[in-house]
This record gives sequence, structure tokens and C-alpha cells, in this order.
Amino acid sequence: QVQLVESGGGLVQAGGSLRLSCAASGRAFSMYRMGWFRQAPGKERELVAHITSGGSTNYAASVKGRFTISRDNAKNTVDLQMNSLKPEDTAVYYCARYNPPTTRYDFWGQGTQVTVSS
Repeated sequence: QVQLVESGGGLVQAGGSLRLSCAASGRAFSMYRMGWFRQAPGKERELVAHITSGGSTNYAASVKGRFTISRDNAKNTVDLQMNSLKPEDTAVYYCARYNPPTTRYDFWGQGTQVTVSS
């Protein structure tokens, strides 16, 4: 059973920072690619960043240079450091685990709200 629990969302002014954290249960956390997604009102869910089991990272163009994804395999956590936040970063942020047999992110957290005021 895989459970993902996000924390760290909140309200911040434009230009500020937030750090999101995702705690994962289940076995062999270190073997899996992990991703952070977001969904703004009226928009589709989008991939913000992912980190592979080997630590390679990839970012959406809209957050590159501002956001940093990292993982701590000893603690079964994956974090998203968000700097220079913009109002357009406002969304519900979700942590997800990639499922190799289906080639999809099949395991999701409940989401955490991030609101950036102008």
C-alpha cells in the first residue's frame, strides 16, 4: 500500500518562498521516480518537476530556475523548494509516484494548496 502525504502549502506574497514536503509509505521508495504536479482552477493538472531514482531532475519551463526538487531516501521524502513565487504558481500541488508497469503516475497524495498573492 502506497500512501503519499503532502505538507507545507500556504499563503505567500509574490517573490516569496515555500517548501513543500511529501512523505511516502510503502516499500522501496528509493527505486521510484517521484513527481510534483499542480492544478490551478479551470486548468489541467501539469507536471512541475520530477526526480528519478538516480537523482536526475526535470522541470517544467515555467518553474525552471525557481523550483528545486530533492529527495531523501533515508526518510522516504521528496521536497519541492519554491522560490521567487508568482501569482500564476497558485494551485493545488500534488506529490505522485511513478508506476513502471503502467508507465504512469498511479499513486497520488491528497494535495496541498499554494496561494501566491500579488
